[in-house]
Amino acid sequence: MIEFRKITEESSQYDNLESKPVKELVRNINKEDKGVAFAVEKVLPEIEVLITSVIKQLKKGGRLFYIGAGTSGRLGILDASECPPTFGVSKDIVIGLIAGGYKAILTAVENAEDDTQQGWEELKEKYHINTKDFVIGLAASGTTPYVVGALQSCQDNEIPTGCITCNPNSPIVQVSDYPIEVIVGPEFVTGSSRMKAGTAQKMILNMISTVSMIHLGRVKGNKMVDMQLSNAKLIERGTKLIQEATGLSSEEAKRRLMTYGSVRKALKNYGTK
Repeated sequence: MIEFRKITEESSQYDNLESKPVKELVRNINKEDKGVAFAVEKVLPEIEVLITSVIKQLKKGGRLFYIGAGTSGRLGILDASECPPTFGVSKDIVIGLIAGGYKAILTAVENAEDDTQQGWEELKEKYHINTKDFVIGLAASGTTPYVVGALQSCQDNEIPTGCITCNPNSPIVQVSDYPIEVIVGPEFVTGSSRMKAGTAQKMILNMISTVSMIHLGRVKGNKMVDMQLSNAKLIERGTKLIQEATGLSSEEAKRRLMTYGSVRKALKNYGTK
């Protein structure tokens, strides 16, 4: 039997932290963080396979769900919430769920992650999940009951699943069709998986959402042509994108952007008044 090793809970390689000067603490945290990108690099093949399946589901009209607890849940919600303004997709395409509901984004909700049924019930009752969707469980430990239970029910109902975990051979892998085990080692502060484990999860989430949106046609060249024009900064960015593509003046580029409502539509209609 393959051993399940809870590396995320193992003792830090550093001790007596309270006696260390700021300079030493900062340098050592940075030293540990340098290894995260290399850990992610080792699982790029698994990430590629997962993303390919996600794209397939999205092109069928399905949705991508992230489900997690604590830091992992918050990271999923962060990535999901950035897809509409960045890529102009509906908020119903990429959805983040967290144990304890939206209250848990800001404050811990006692025992929420220990409920094995809540995740599935929310997916089923609130979102009417179906076989066109894809669910990714986020759990640094790989043991979170809220997440493991939800993925088990998804598999029982033939809904494809994936996971991002930072321990090898954990329970979540057993209920994931496309598991990603990114092993970053013990945390600088023992057990604080918001550090290296959280960073690794965020890096992989960036890849999943960005590559998926590129393949859904939400990027042209290297530009966010469907971004929502929700503030002055983004209007300015959109104006510059149109200028670069057309050679128009700033004033004319902005006029066209505001007339058509997006960089994509403004460029598509370039040549008309």
